Amino acid sequence: MYTVKQVAELTELSVRTLHYYDEIGLLKPSRVGDNGYRHYDESALLRLQQILFYRELRLDLAQIKDVLDSPYFNTRNALSQHKATLLARMERLQLLVGTLDDTLMYLDGDDPMSDKKKLFKAFSPEKQKQYEREIRLEYGADKVNESVRRWASYDKAQKQAIMDEGNAIYEDIAKAIDVGLPPNSPEVQDVMVRWHEHTFYFYEPTLEILRGLGELYNDHPDFKKNFGKVHAQLAEYLRDAIVQYVDDLETAEIERMLSDDDDNRKQDSL
Repeated sequence: MYTVKQVAELTELSVRTLHYYDEIGLLKPSRVGDNGYRHYDESALLRLQQILFYRELRLDLAQIKDVLDSPYFNTRNALSQHKATLLARMERLQLLVGTLDDTLMYLDGDDPMSDKKKLFKAFSPEKQKQYEREIRLEYGADKVNESVRRWASYDKAQKQAIMDEGNAIYEDIAKAIDVGLPPNSPEVQDVMVRWHEHTFYFYEPTLEILRGLGELYNDHPDFKKNFGKVHAQLAEYLRDAIVQYVDDLETAEIERMLSDDDDNRKQDSL
């Protein structure tokens, strides 16, 4: 058996988050002692692992609970699906890395690259279709279609204004880097509020999607290259600023839900 503190240290989740998972029935402790302390067995840890896997796949907590509580849920099958998804991501990243290596060799004069298609092998129509399928699987077809519809609804002037606003946000973050402000500083977090509001031009993002954008900006070579044109450190700095921003939002949401639950229990006791 593991105490809630031990589970928190093992997973790097906060104790408050584990308490909240208990409150909403997502992860119940295996046993609660007479002193009220929560204890978790190996079965509970395996369920928690599934929760973290599905969070990595950008599902929200309600969706995760529905999946895990389904009578058709099978842990081994789920692990196999997670593995297949991660292997697909690895294959994609390896292809991108291979393309970068080929291009670097060409630029260094080590490879004449008579076949210029090697420069774009990671961006073929087939791969673009694969990436679109991955995005739809990860974020849901509705979210992708919503983004396409919203962008198509703007006229040329509106699109330019949206892009200018986005550029201004990233330039302000670059200025914060130059003056030595840390990503979690109030000034930078105020800019992150503007960044969050800007995403609504495209879709209504969940916290999981916001966190995923931070990872994408820093991990994907195309995003990293474009952000590098604004500032060499922008991609990594932006990821850290987003992590802080989303953590704060998530903490506030958990505290609000716990407060609502406390208020409801007080009302029920009257």
